Amino acid sequence: MKTLIYGATIVNEGRSFKGCLTLENDLIASVTEGEAVPEGHFDLRLNAEGCVVMPGVIDDHVHFREPGLTAKADLESESRAAAYGGVTTFFEMPNTLPQTTTLDALNQKLKLAQGKSHVNYSFFFGATNQNAHLFERLDTKRVPGIKLFMGASTGNMLVDRLETLENIFENAPLPIMTHCEDTQLINQNMAEAKRLYGDDPGVEHHPAIRSAEACYHSSALAVELATKYGAQLHVAHLTTARELSLFGHNPRITAEAVIAHLWFCDADYRTRGTQIKCNPAVKTIADRDALRAALTDGRISVVATDHAPHLVSDKIGGCAKAASGMPMVQFSLPAMLELCEKGVLTIERMVELMCHAPARLFAVSKRGFIKPGYKADLTIVRRGEPWTVTKDCVQSKCQWSPMEGEKFRWRVVQTICNGHLLLDEDGTFDAQYRGEEVAFCH
Repeated sequence: MKTLIYGATIVNEGRSFKGCLTLENDLIASVTEGEAVPEGHFDLRLNAEGCVVMPGVIDDHVHFREPGLTAKADLESESRAAAYGGVTTFFEMPNTLPQTTTLDALNQKLKLAQGKSHVNYSFFFGATNQNAHLFERLDTKRVPGIKLFMGASTGNMLVDRLETLENIFENAPLPIMTHCEDTQLINQNMAEAKRLYGDDPGVEHHPAIRSAEACYHSSALAVELATKYGAQLHVAHLTTARELSLFGHNPRITAEAVIAHLWFCDADYRTRGTQIKCNPAVKTIADRDALRAALTDGRISVVATDHAPHLVSDKIGGCAKAASGMPMVQFSLPAMLELCEKGVLTIERMVELMCHAPARLFAVSKRGFIKPGYKADLTIVRRGEPWTVTKDCVQSKCQWSPMEGEKFRWRVVQTICNGHLLLDEDGTFDAQYRGEEVAFCH
């Protein structure tokens, strides 16, 4: 199968240029700069005039809920949503049922994804207070990293013993990705909120309960341990301006921002309510703006989604009762392109944060860049008339999005996964196609 993509503006490795791509089966065969169109026979010719071609997005942080929580989402539905959002690769988190904290559970997930996922996939191995002895048995070519909950979140995977944390940071053979919130502080804040506001405080109190102090205290401990043991640390979903001071000094210690905290602020609880309740919490506009500024100065290394679907019924209540998390994978790229429109960052920097950096950080083999010999994972986007997110376009199984009502100027028009046209401009989606397991070269 030979494919030609011509007339495009190609964005790759800090540059935007007019050019053409040729693909042979699942690989990029050539990248040609300039207006000239390569000659020869092609099985598929894609006219990308007026479009931007970029590497497929690598989302290093999703919760696709399978196995065990498939009423909310599953590998088929959420990988479809990913494809509609230009995401060609995802790394999924371990707090499913069963949790991905044993080798058997990890292998079960890989087998499930092989039969169900429309895009490329891999799975984090979850750390617990008891399973560090399994790290040496992990196949580092098949796992992006070890996920460590240093603050209680959904799934009851809290690791809170200092001795265990020291052991993990000293011996982890892979990058450690942490959820950082101080559980003791959160519990104290929740008790006080319940005293003042009742058993289920309104969602507007969520950022005071899951406080900036709780985030900073835990993130600082993670950075301290990583520095002490020389571990590779990637702190997930930063939410506060203060935490940013911990990053940008050591290339082995990096931070991720997710769309919810780049897009929303605490004023949005008035209109979005528990739709934007997530852990850690969406915080102040000053925190949001600080995170946006950090996208361009090296303190934030990766932008992801923390895509975490729940049923609408799960989101009823306040701080104590409503579930935390939201579906985001379908709209992360249009949202980031909208931030480019607002001058928050350049499209070249956006591609670095969403495509190149995750590939580099987790040592992904032959993906995340537009280079000959690399896998042909590509996303083609176009700027046009503003369009509005509506419920009927949501692909996630939960059938809602906190982005409903938002207007975007950019659309994903085509998604190519391993050289295969998975999503076409007319909305045709190849539901029979399955992505590949990602390989790593840690």
